[in-house]
Amino acid sequence: MRLGLKKTLVAAVFASTTLFAGLSASFASAADDELVVYSSRNEELIKPLFDLYTKKTGVKIRYITDKDAPLIARLEAEGKTTPADMLITVDAGNLWQAKEKGILQPYTSETLQKNIPAHLRDPDNNWYGLSVRARTMVYASDRIKPEQLSSYEDLADPKWEGRLCLRTAKKVYNQSLVATMIDRLGEPGSENVVKGWVHNLAMPVFSNDTKAMEAVASGICDVTIVNTYYFGRLLKQKPDTNLKLFWANQGSNGVHVNVSGAGITRYAKHPEAASKLLEWMSTPEAQRILADSNMEYPANADVQPSSEVAAWGNFKQDNLNVETAGRLQSEAIQLMDRAKYN
Repeated sequence: MRLGLKKTLVAAVFASTTLFAGLSASFASAADDELVVYSSRNEELIKPLFDLYTKKTGVKIRYITDKDAPLIARLEAEGKTTPADMLITVDAGNLWQAKEKGILQPYTSETLQKNIPAHLRDPDNNWYGLSVRARTMVYASDRIKPEQLSSYEDLADPKWEGRLCLRTAKKVYNQSLVATMIDRLGEPGSENVVKGWVHNLAMPVFSNDTKAMEAVASGICDVTIVNTYYFGRLLKQKPDTNLKLFWANQGSNGVHVNVSGAGITRYAKHPEAASKLLEWMSTPEAQRILADSNMEYPANADVQPSSEVAAWGNFKQDNLNVETAGRLQSEAIQLMDRAKYN
């Protein structure tokens, strides 16, 4: 390594460490009696929830929002000095990574085990899913009949050549889908499916689900795979759209689902208070806020989705434990790379 580059890297690491330390000190000195939450969910999705909890209990909550990877890296860097009591993040792959890096602690709770189904929480109780997002098909209803659709695997069939649009493989949502497919089909079978997807693409992959749906709507392709809340957002903007949802794999294992979820940090300064907040977030009152704010599904099966979301219809969801998304994430990424899915 050239000396100049080495000095630059060392300086960057030093700067990051200093920043973490400064922010940690700021949080710690601000209020020792407050809960501190690191969240990759946007402020508009968590502030109403925290405001209600503070109103009900008097417990103050301070939070910082950022993307998943920086928050996890920050917790690693801070170690025992972290002010964070809880981590909230999206996708079970990220929750699994947080557990593997040792930044969460297990918490066994009768309330959480009663309210959150087993396949939506960590088997070792390090994290719990709090809202559910389904990743399924969206199709052009003016060109495709629903009986022409069936499963994720069927989209690899040559009949869909030039008719499929997909989001990039770089996004964790698609990595998680392929990871669960590996668990179901094995690597050879899954690789054949992904190669079929790539062969059937109408054009290069898109940076997000919304652009993929817009391509379907405009006639560039006929079908794509998206998280349902992206469909909900588009439907609000364009209620007369020709796009419709199709629930995949209803004749087999069911629709691929994932979660946003939370866990108590390993070095939480207020673990008891954090556990009470976590339990409350699994109750009907909090579940409605968590799910409705982003047009997701409540993780608590006793809570109904919003009327907007319910209008999309009922579906069977895959009951494979969502931790598979993290456990097989590395294999999924390598498989997608071999299949030339970018």
